[in-house]
Amino acid sequence: MVRGVAPAVLGRMLHELVPAPCPCRPLTFSPRLATIRRRLARRTIADLARVGKRIVFRFDSNDRLVIEPRMTGLLLVSDPPDPDHLRLEFRLAGRRAPHSVYFWDRRGLGTITLLSDRAWNEWLEQGRLGPDALALDVEDWVRIFQRINRPVKVALLDQRLVAGIGNLYASEILHRARVHPERRTLSLRVADFRRLHEATLHILNEAIRYEGSTLSDGTYRNALNQNGGYQNEHRVYDREGEACRTCGAIAIRRIVQAQRSTFFCRACQPAARGR
Repeated sequence: MVRGVAPAVLGRMLHELVPAPCPCRPLTFSPRLATIRRRLARRTIADLARVGKRIVFRFDSNDRLVIEPRMTGLLLVSDPPDPDHLRLEFRLAGRRAPHSVYFWDRRGLGTITLLSDRAWNEWLEQGRLGPDALALDVEDWVRIFQRINRPVKVALLDQRLVAGIGNLYASEILHRARVHPERRTLSLRVADFRRLHEATLHILNEAIRYEGSTLSDGTYRNALNQNGGYQNEHRVYDREGEACRTCGAIAIRRIVQAQRSTFFCRACQPAARGR
């Protein structure tokens, strides 16, 4: 989303934030939306970045508007999938198109937070967000994961440990790394971490290149309200019962971990000895 939206907003003035008359569950704003609108009106967007799974607008005042899309939030530069779940319109000053950017959220689970420069730095220092998954090296993987003892799939989803890996991509990363999702982190060896490191870089960069994954529910869309393309590259996710696309030997299995679906191949991702 950030790559698709950034060219449309960088260096442009935000004329106003306009809430949409959505009849569904309201978003969570902090502070109140009226305060956010007042502080950001006529401010220039100096930077737009992805921080973990969050989208962060930095304005010329050094205020940060932090959007956490959660499961169904989308930031769009074109008309949203439908008007009923449109939540917020960013009206941009000037004659240049696009004239607006939209935040759309079907389930209304997204959060929007305005932080001063000081509050932003304090938030980062509190350790609520781990280092970005694409910034880690093998030594970082060892240092982070060998101080805990949890199933590796569950650990990958903990944004306090590593930021930026969602449920879908965790299954794909573990499959490419040939690591069983239920293996405990303390059982992993350096060779496992090397494969996890390589798999994370490959999967996440490919997902970015294909502009994400649009599943059968059609919820995810890119910034132009078009399907992503990475769903066609999935090896295991949402393929329960289908032959493994890597080995072709057995069917993909689905289990539930931390209330989330995990997909894996028992042939490609054998359980640790002693299980």
